[in-house]
Formats: sequence, structure tokens, C-alpha cells
Amino acid sequence: MDIEKAWNRALKNTEIIRARIKSLSVHGDTHVPYVLLSESTINMGDTVVRTGEVVVAKPSLIVPPLNPQFKGFDFEEGQHIGEDSLINFLIVRGISLPSMKYDNKTSSLDIFEGRLSEAIKYYEKNLQRKENIKTGLIAGPEDCWQISLLIFICSQILKDVNSDIRKLLDDYRKGIGNSSE
Repeated sequence: MDIEKAWNRALKNTEIIRARIKSLSVHGDTHVPYVLLSESTINMGDTVVRTGEVVVAKPSLIVPPLNPQFKGFDFEEGQHIGEDSLINFLIVRGISLPSMKYDNKTSSLDIFEGRLSEAIKYYEKNLQRKENIKTGLIAGPEDCWQISLLIFICSQILKDVNSDIRKLLDDYRKGIGNSSE
């Protein structure tokens, strides 16, 4: 699948079922755990369950422009898309990401024996029962899961961007943080 088809497919079919409630940190790296559910393309009626976390590097006021770094997203393997091609694709469409490091660490890849709707209910109840406010629950296509995960991470960044900028500027004025930034 080419990058444009994968992007459009992910945009159309990605659903953030349960967003992370806890804000991303402005003072250090943030570990963003996730459960990503996809209808299996191999075993119809089953759901692929991908769990892991994306480590979003500490934001900085001074960063190189338009230079995000993606580790562990396996764009080359899954989509046959190079990281530079993806960044250029996004820039051409007016989408820019903060120049931070995004490090995906998939911890497990399992099968839920049941339809996607059943898996969503199961994992949503499980997260609520555990009162887990850190883990996001996402549903997206199996063949472009990386882009669905990227959409989720971007939504988490955008959610608190105004207050995060204020915090960074206030801390900068107070002299809090690393003086080498």
C-alpha cells in the first residue's frame, strides 16, 4: 500500500476509544502506554492486540525545525515507507510534528478471539476497572497500525499544547530546567 492510501485509510478508520487522561510531561520523557486493536486480516472474526508504549522525548523550546525522529514504528517493514518519505509526506500536507523523538516499544502482539467490537468492550472495561488513566485505547487497521498509532500520539500532544507552552515559558522565565537548552 502506498503512503497516501495508508494515510487515508488510517485517518478514516482510526478511532481513539479512550484517550490518555494524564498530560504529557514538559519536564522529561513521557511514557505513553497503549493498546491498539485491529481486525485480523488473517483470521477473520479475531482481533489483533498490540500493546506497548511510545516514549515521547522531553520537549524543548529550541529545536531543529521539522525534524521528528521515529524509532520502533517499523514504517519500512510494514508500509515500505522510509522515515524521510513519511516526514516529507506530512510536511507537504501541512502537518508538522514537534521535533522530538518518538520511540515505539511494542511489548506484545496477541490475538483476541472475538470481533473488534467485543475486544473494544473487553479492554475498555479492563482499563476502567484498573483505573488506568495513562493507557490509551485505539482501534485502527492492521495494515497501517503505525499511522494509527502516530495519529493517537499526535492527538495527545495537541490536547495540552496551549498549557504546555505556558508551562515551558513560565519555567524558562523562572530558570527551571536544564540551562543547556
